[in-house]
Amino acid sequence: MNRLDGKVALLSGAARGIGGETAKLMAAAGASVVIGDLLDAQGEATVAEIRKAGGQAEYIHLDVTSETDWQAAIARATGHFGKLDILVNNAGVFTGLSIEEATLADWQKLVAVNMTGVFLGTKLCAPALREAAKGSPHGSAIVNLASIAGLVGSALDPLYSMTKGGVTLFTKSTAIEFGRKGYRIRVNSIHPGVIQTEMGEQTFVARARRTGSNDLGPARDLVTSSIPWGRLGVPDDIAKGILFLASDDAAYMNGAGLVVDGGFTAA
Repeated sequence: MNRLDGKVALLSGAARGIGGETAKLMAAAGASVVIGDLLDAQGEATVAEIRKAGGQAEYIHLDVTSETDWQAAIARATGHFGKLDILVNNAGVFTGLSIEEATLADWQKLVAVNMTGVFLGTKLCAPALREAAKGSPHGSAIVNLASIAGLVGSALDPLYSMTKGGVTLFTKSTAIEFGRKGYRIRVNSIHPGVIQTEMGEQTFVARARRTGSNDLGPARDLVTSSIPWGRLGVPDDIAKGILFLASDDAAYMNGAGLVVDGGFTAA
């Protein structure tokens, strides 16, 4: 189940956190992975860990707002591993700023990474994904990292919510467009809740700041108590969902959103 034998995957923002865990899980499931990130030392370390475990991995510096960087990453995947079957648009940023606090520059940074990065990755990888799909019974796959903040309102960071809402509908629209064109590229999104990563910690900082405190404990406890499953998520929780969406086990899922939040949005 959820095997990726013979597949080649390109993941953005995969040096650490959810992306890093996904890259390791995909490699363990049989995929060859190309890790793209701005964090070169951490990206190389993740590649070294994958190789030590017997997996196939390459690292490349990737600024998701740069067409040139994307083209180089695609060339690395197709040149080194022969094709590209899977794209994971994982790179993202969070500010924790209210509408009144955020500057135009803050907004433009959010849009550049969270939306433009997804657009460029999708647009530029599409030809390679389409080509690989010709040799696969179930085609190729794109998995976009959205958020529960892209499904329900967020008082904590409405601008982040706006970008992730865009990713949510872009996913559905892309699935329809590629489907009608016969590209055989499935496009789905995954919607994490609060996960214990550096970005997750940033949400606690933002919550604490709103109360005039530097103590993250109460903010963490408040969020945890609101999750029906009783704990915060960890990167592995999301990585397993991404692996499923990228695998042939999700062959009939297209334009869908997989919520992995411990029940947070169920209420």
